[in-house]
Amino acid sequence: MDQNLSLYRIFYTVANTQNISKAASELFISQPAISKSLRKLEENLNLSLFIRNSRGVTLTSEGKTLYTYVSQAFDALQTGEEKLRQIQELGIGHIRIGVSSTLCKFTLLPYLEDFIKTHPHIRITIECQSTSHTLSLLRENKIDLGLIGRPESLLHLHFDSLGEIEDIFVATGTYLSNLTLRSADGNADIFKNATLMLLDKGNITRQYIDDYLVLNHIETGNVLEISTMDLLIEFAKISLGVACVIKQFVQNELSSGELLEIPLEYPIRKREIGFAYPRQAGQSGAVQKFIDFCLRDKP
Repeated sequence: MDQNLSLYRIFYTVANTQNISKAASELFISQPAISKSLRKLEENLNLSLFIRNSRGVTLTSEGKTLYTYVSQAFDALQTGEEKLRQIQELGIGHIRIGVSSTLCKFTLLPYLEDFIKTHPHIRITIECQSTSHTLSLLRENKIDLGLIGRPESLLHLHFDSLGEIEDIFVATGTYLSNLTLRSADGNADIFKNATLMLLDKGNITRQYIDDYLVLNHIETGNVLEISTMDLLIEFAKISLGVACVIKQFVQNELSSGELLEIPLEYPIRKREIGFAYPRQAGQSGAVQKFIDFCLRDKP
């Protein structure tokens, strides 16, 4: 559209009122200015839009055709403005979050539960997949936020930390006692003799633990790969083996004694988790509200 939008506003108002004087009053501009704008629009389009007479103006057939599209455009603008007012008044919006199933259940869910109580009109979309996939979706601008462990290199991402998590090995007292009984000297090497339960290869947490084992020259025997953190915890609770889990997610089991933390000669370094999002992309009001909400209690 090459024409100035104000010319179409004047055309639209004159067509509705069918009177230049009324249109001038409605738009708070002079009648000569109205007439000049209409002539300019007609010259630009190289056709007549109105038939002038003593009673006012009426649209030509070409003017009626143009009015159909102009009225649709102004109706769309009015609808857009009303939608924006509604978004502002009700807090309507949409947040797309990428997160692993583990962090979704144990970290994201508690935040969401409280957030939607105060922002019930914001729509939430959650993509549950691996951290590497979440990072890909962020690069492709297919999600707004990624709840992930802090990557070694942030590159194009901004990262707001929610705190640290700690990987530990746990088992039941029963399993550890039976493991000792099976040992010839009564002093079982946990990693060599136990059924060691780890997340599947390809998982960021599994890669982190594999690096830890290699770095500290720890040899393993029977490794059982499990698809989710939930199952790791449940299998540990039925004495199936020693599970590598996130300490913050088994606090109840540790407090009750249902699971025991196995002391390590070389402690596993804690990891940061938080929200990652593109540095250059402007966040919507809904996304910024959610980030601020989750970070509100942090110092």
